[in-house]
Amino acid sequence: MTLDTLSQQGLVLLGCGKMGSAMLAGWIANGLNPSSVYVVDPYPSDWVLAQGVHVNEELPAKPALVLIAVKPQMMQAALPTIQVMGGGETVFLSVAAGISIRTYEDILGANSPILRAMPNTPAAIGQGITALIGNAVSTADHIDLAHALLSAIGEVVDLDSESQMDAVTGVSGSGPAYVFYMIDVLAKAGEAQGLSPDLAMQLAKATVAGAGALAKASEETPEQLRINVTSPNGTTQAGLEVLMDQNAGLPRLIGGTVAAATMRSKELSNG
Repeated sequence: MTLDTLSQQGLVLLGCGKMGSAMLAGWIANGLNPSSVYVVDPYPSDWVLAQGVHVNEELPAKPALVLIAVKPQMMQAALPTIQVMGGGETVFLSVAAGISIRTYEDILGANSPILRAMPNTPAAIGQGITALIGNAVSTADHIDLAHALLSAIGEVVDLDSESQMDAVTGVSGSGPAYVFYMIDVLAKAGEAQGLSPDLAMQLAKATVAGAGALAKASEETPEQLRINVTSPNGTTQAGLEVLMDQNAGLPRLIGGTVAAATMRSKELSNG
C-alpha cells in the first residue's frame, strides 16, 4: 500500500490537532492528494481548513487507512464514527496514548489490522521519534505503510511487544517535557549566577539543542562525548560531581521520573 493507494481509496483522520496536523503536513508535502483526506474534528484549525481536505463530511465506506489521533478522554465518543469500517479492509493506525490494541479490537473487530504508535511532540518540526507495534493480523505491508507515513515526522522504531509501549511513553513520549523543564531550570540557574533572563534562556536553549544534535550526529556515545568535554579538576567536572551524585543527582531523579510516567501509562492502559 502506497500514498497512491491512499489517494485512491481515501484516508480518514479521526482528530486533527497538533500531532494529526504535523503528520498531515508531512504527507501532503510528500505528494498525498489533499482531496483524498477526510478529517473528523469538532474544532478544526484554520490551517486544516485551508489544506483542501474534506472536513466533517460524509466518510468513504472503506478508506485505505484511518489515523486515530483524538485525545484518550474523547475516544469513547469518537470511535463509533469509524466502527463500521472495521473487519479487515481498512488499516487503523492509532497515535493516542494509553489505549491498548485490545480496546480497539473489541470495538473494530479482531480481524481489523490495528497498529499502535507513540510519537512525540518534536514531530511538529519533523524531528520526532515514533515507536510502532501491530496486532496479530497486521502484515508486513501494513507495517511498511505505517513506516512510510510516520517517517514524515521523524524516526520510526519497531517494538517487540505492546508491553514495551508504557516504557516508551515514559522515555520518548513524555521525554520532551522533561527536556523543556531542564531548559527552564538551566536558564534560571544562569540567572542566579548573574545573567540576564533573556541571555540565560538563549544560552540554555542553544546548549541543549546543540548537545542533542551532536549526540545524534556523532559516532561516539553520549558517555564519551561527556568525557571529551570534561577536563580533570575543571569547571565541567565540578558541575558533574553534583549532577552525577547517585543519591541526589540526575540518575535518581531521571530514574524516578521515567518510572512514574511509565506507571501512569500502565494505569491509563488498564482503564
